[in-house]
Amino acid sequence: MKSRTPKILHPVGGISMLGHALAAASELHPRFLAVVVRHERDLVAAHAAEQAPAAVIVDQDSIPGTGRAVQVALSALDAAAGLEGTVVVTYGDTPLLEAQTLRNLVAVHETSGNAVTVLTARLADPTGYGRVLRAEDGTVTGIVEHKDASDEQRAVREINSGIYAFDAAVLRSALESVTTANSQGEMYLTDVLGIARAAGGRISAVVTDDTWQVEGVNDRVQLAALNAEHNRRNLDKWMRAGVTVADPATTWIDSTVTLAEDVTILPGTQLHGSTSIARDAVVGPDTTLTNVTVGEGAHVVRTHGSDAVLGAGTSVGPFAYLRPGTVLGARGKIGTFVETKNADIGAGSKVPHLSYVGDATIGEESNIGAASVFVNYDGVNKHHTTIGSHVRMGSDNMYVAPVTVGDGAYSGAGTVVRKDVPAGALAINVAPQRNLDGWVLDKRPGTAAAEAAAAAATNTSSSVTDSPTRESDH
Repeated sequence: MKSRTPKILHPVGGISMLGHALAAASELHPRFLAVVVRHERDLVAAHAAEQAPAAVIVDQDSIPGTGRAVQVALSALDAAAGLEGTVVVTYGDTPLLEAQTLRNLVAVHETSGNAVTVLTARLADPTGYGRVLRAEDGTVTGIVEHKDASDEQRAVREINSGIYAFDAAVLRSALESVTTANSQGEMYLTDVLGIARAAGGRISAVVTDDTWQVEGVNDRVQLAALNAEHNRRNLDKWMRAGVTVADPATTWIDSTVTLAEDVTILPGTQLHGSTSIARDAVVGPDTTLTNVTVGEGAHVVRTHGSDAVLGAGTSVGPFAYLRPGTVLGARGKIGTFVETKNADIGAGSKVPHLSYVGDATIGEESNIGAASVFVNYDGVNKHHTTIGSHVRMGSDNMYVAPVTVGDGAYSGAGTVVRKDVPAGALAINVAPQRNLDGWVLDKRPGTAAAEAAAAAATNTSSSVTDSPTRESDH
């Protein structure tokens, strides 16, 4: 992957590949769930513990290969309780593998009394994959890795997914005979099939038509392809559940997002994390939301937001920036070029244009005038501003926190609010306007402004002294 991040921790649809693998395995309700780790052991083990707290973390030793990985896991679980019955082996880099596919694999394995059952697929180009070898009667005789395969074997299109159901006793015994005598110098898990067959065990295969489920990831190109397919499937699921996605080609929805019926997602929208969209809400176009709750009937347009809550019937954007801690009450508005952070804005209140609201509480049915700034930082500490309900604030106001504006108060345009405003009061900064006549002609002679001012003065003089006289004026 050429990355500081271990391969299986790279995300697909907002969840790590390992997270997807653990979720599918957990749905089988196994008696034990083991995760074998080696590369970047501490990072992977910590993440596995977060995703599946009951999982047993097993360290692979210096002997390479999938066979050795399974062997050390068996040894660890045998030491704890002893394993009997069916053992399922999957991989951390097949994020589209579904639990139902694993259930089908286990069902065939157990009802057929197999020693080993392997999940396979048929690919147009099987290059790089282990080939499934069958007898004339169709039973599986073994699996050969691509690098060890003959030309005849490489012509086989049925490939090994690496996903198996084993009888525990057969697996334990066969692994004792697996060696590293191959081109890779590894303990191949695939060797178990030939050993089990030679001992009289039945080997069978379950072929999946959905080849995406067994696709693994070895580089960023494959990661992008699996992400795209995962997103396509996720969007299909939501559209069939009653969500309108106007343009699936430009829409991204993580696995962890929840959507209600009659939600509309417009082009260029990305929904991440624990974002939740309620019924009849419209999100987009060109909107990115992460961990945002959107209430029923809300409209969110060209907005970037994270860790925010938007009430029912709210209106946000265009070009709004919702930072963590933003809460907008029902029917409220955060408008064009407005940034909010740690802001609790009450029901029906509006911050319509060109403003910053940070570390603030605004009551219900209040209006914040255009180009207002909540001045929350003094260079050392952040401070809070409180605006009451039914307040009408003028444009271009500065609220120098900490400060409180009471219910029903007003302010004039350009007011700098440095001290509390009582309920029902009008806050203004009194500074009489002064006009210095002739200043431009005196101080900026020869400029375009001076020429325009001189022309205006001439036109004004002509209209007063040279206006023609009409007979009707006499």
